[in-house]
Amino acid sequence: MGGEPESSVLRLFRLCYTVKAMDGMPKMPKMPKTPKKVKGSRLLTIFLLIILGLGLIYFLSGPEILSEPPEEISVSQLLNLINKETVEKIEITGNLLEVTLVDGKKVHAFKEPEDSFDEILHRYGVDPAKVREGIYQREFSGSKIVGLILDALPVVVTVIFIFLMLRQSRKIGTDIFSFGKSRARLFSKDKPQIKFSDAAGVDEAKRELKEVVDFLKNPQKYQALGARVPRGVLLVGPSGTGKTLLARAVAGEAGVPFFSMAGSEFMEVLVGVGASRVRDLFQTAKQNAPAIIFIDEIESIGRHRGLSMTSHGEQEQTLNQILTEMDGFEPNTQVIILAATNRPALLDPALVRPGRFDRRIVLDLPDIEDREAIIKIHMRGKPFALDVDIRRLAQRTVGFSGADLENMLNEAAILAARLGQKKITSADLEEAATKVELGPERKRLQSDEERKMSAYHEAGHAVVSHNLPHTDPVHRVSIVSRGLALGFTMMVPQRDRYNQTKTELLERITTLLGGRAAEELKFSEMTIGAGSDLERANRIARAMVAEYGMSELGPLAFSFKQPINGWPYSPPEERVNYSDEMAGKIDEQVKKIIDKCYARAEEVLKGKKEKLDLVAGELVKRETIEGSEFEKMMKG
Repeated sequence: MGGEPESSVLRLFRLCYTVKAMDGMPKMPKMPKTPKKVKGSRLLTIFLLIILGLGLIYFLSGPEILSEPPEEISVSQLLNLINKETVEKIEITGNLLEVTLVDGKKVHAFKEPEDSFDEILHRYGVDPAKVREGIYQREFSGSKIVGLILDALPVVVTVIFIFLMLRQSRKIGTDIFSFGKSRARLFSKDKPQIKFSDAAGVDEAKRELKEVVDFLKNPQKYQALGARVPRGVLLVGPSGTGKTLLARAVAGEAGVPFFSMAGSEFMEVLVGVGASRVRDLFQTAKQNAPAIIFIDEIESIGRHRGLSMTSHGEQEQTLNQILTEMDGFEPNTQVIILAATNRPALLDPALVRPGRFDRRIVLDLPDIEDREAIIKIHMRGKPFALDVDIRRLAQRTVGFSGADLENMLNEAAILAARLGQKKITSADLEEAATKVELGPERKRLQSDEERKMSAYHEAGHAVVSHNLPHTDPVHRVSIVSRGLALGFTMMVPQRDRYNQTKTELLERITTLLGGRAAEELKFSEMTIGAGSDLERANRIARAMVAEYGMSELGPLAFSFKQPINGWPYSPPEERVNYSDEMAGKIDEQVKKIIDKCYARAEEVLKGKKEKLDLVAGELVKRETIEGSEFEKMMKG
């Protein structure tokens, strides 16, 4: 078939094969996240506690600072007061002369550091006996020492703060003297290796990458024939399909050093740091050749230059350096660049041209055979009950990536441990798959009337789907809330589909509208729970008219996506090539399809009203009905 299946048929297929009902309810406002507490350094905490204690001692031992400060007088004025015998006592602390007068008033004076007070009295012929209590020489008091410490506190705090910042920066590898150094993580051949046998469901990609491994092991075989091995291999695919795993498997099979670095790790605040890290990374790899450089999320530094009105100088400079380094490879340089991205449309054309990234390996979501192989790999080390059917589980998980399957098995193991079981059962796997797909169960307080309306809504989806010949069998019907949905009807296909007919699309629309039709038939009322169903039904109908030519307007495509500037890998933009009059006709055709499917859903439910009441009643009682039980109810 022509076109891109991912953007058309598979997208609609994944959109429709599971019907989530009652998820058009208004979204609950998200509670603000509580900011995480930042743990300070233990040294800084102890230091602050010491300063706090010294400050407390200072204020408790120096109450005089709370009163009005004493008057300052000159030494000559002090000598005159002594001659007049108006001085009660004098306390000398360093250069400070604290004077208490006969009337209780306190004054102070400062002498020169090189002169002692006794020499001053002798020089001016003053009799020390005229001081009533005498002159006392004392050492620095505790409060004065603390005062001096507090005076020096700003400088001490600044020094300690700088010390802690430098120590922390060294821990995270961002020392001020190593900005330009590469932060690539090295996985040497001495560490446990990942092999191709650890990656399942990507046989085509593994065949392509085995040639890369063979070149690293036997370069002479290719050089003898004048062959130039690809300098770069670009792994493209959705998240969780195993791009990083395959890159590490190549290194493990080849037994060479593997330098791994994310694209965002090249970028820094300082301009020129990214380019410097690129030079350091490639230089290190050449010194350890044969070697592999793996750049994950390369779109963060390899974006199309000039794509937006604003440009990022650091990003473009880093990209230019990567282009220069890849051009500088000698024909026999045994360094291969692997890169991964899930957004290939954003990459600069100069980066993906032949001579740089010569090969483009696409990893798609696994089919049923691939899912079965992936499940077997992730089942290693986990005890399973005898009733677990791997083939049925692979059929159940249509649309799951490899990461989703691993997460599902892990959730099943957690659930089994929570229940105190020794082995993982089929029920645990079913609950884990539903949790990964729709979210965890949520207990919501609903009235009996709301539960009944939810039950009829879900029963409408299930009964309509069962009575249409080209729909997938019902796997589970539930009114248990998951995520934002108050209930769901799950239909699991028996096989993977890569193409869909007009009849199948019309029946999917009819199934989506079955919930609203059941509400009107039973309650003569409508709820907002069908909002998501209506949105998806209208989206499929509009695609049938505007993209696939499945309407009375004929085989015409009115909506298509065209790459910007004619470059095939650039981000596509929507192009409209029809008049306002034709837009009205497209809307009429979309409405005609929706009305026809809705009328068919009403017709099915009116003919199966007893079955609708039976399924809805069981849902109110039991909340969830499995597919086998539903089939018996429909046949009974």
